[in-house]
Amino acid sequence: RMINLAELTPYILCSICKGYFIDATTITECLHTFCKSCIVRHFYYSNRCPKCNIVVHQTQPLYNIRLDRQLQDIVYKLVVNLEEREKKQMHDFYKERGLEVPKPAVPQPVPVSRGRPRKVLGSVFRIPPELDISILLEFIGANEGTGSFKPLEKKFVRVSGEATIGHVEKFLRRKMDLDPTCQVDIICGDHLLEHYQTLREIRQAIGESAVQ
Repeated sequence: RMINLAELTPYILCSICKGYFIDATTITECLHTFCKSCIVRHFYYSNRCPKCNIVVHQTQPLYNIRLDRQLQDIVYKLVVNLEEREKKQMHDFYKERGLEVPKPAVPQPVPVSRGRPRKVLGSVFRIPPELDISILLEFIGANEGTGSFKPLEKKFVRVSGEATIGHVEKFLRRKMDLDPTCQVDIICGDHLLEHYQTLREIRQAIGESAVQ
């Protein structure tokens, strides 16, 4: 059946500017989405999500937002001429100020060699540069059989240094099927870590041993 755009509008509108998403950007803490320019401007004076009021990050909320390209593609497909209008406005904005209009990123062609094609494995196994922290997770008391918790299948995890202790806790709760009422304390050496601390900040403050 044909779906009226009005039925989908509540899911593709930015709650800050009340317009359709442009450069849809999602807060990783609560998964609420806004226009990129709207949420960046909001974080100039607040570190809380405009929708649910959760603290995104104590000092650097911009660390915990990510572009949602799939959602933006959906918006552009649903709303006729929105992408063209946005490109025109951006073009006019730069032209009026005598600035060079940014060129869209063009995928680089893959060179084709003659003869038998060779498999390229480098990109498959390359670790993205943003995953710059390796952490070792150990459950204190697991060897003594404390409680009936699901064990961690893999104790080594490669993550971004921008991830917070709150993200690590969510990861552990999901992997170990923990009850919501179960309290989780994450300790590094003798330090009880706070939810808002990023792994990069912890490594800088405590040293290389902080990855364990």
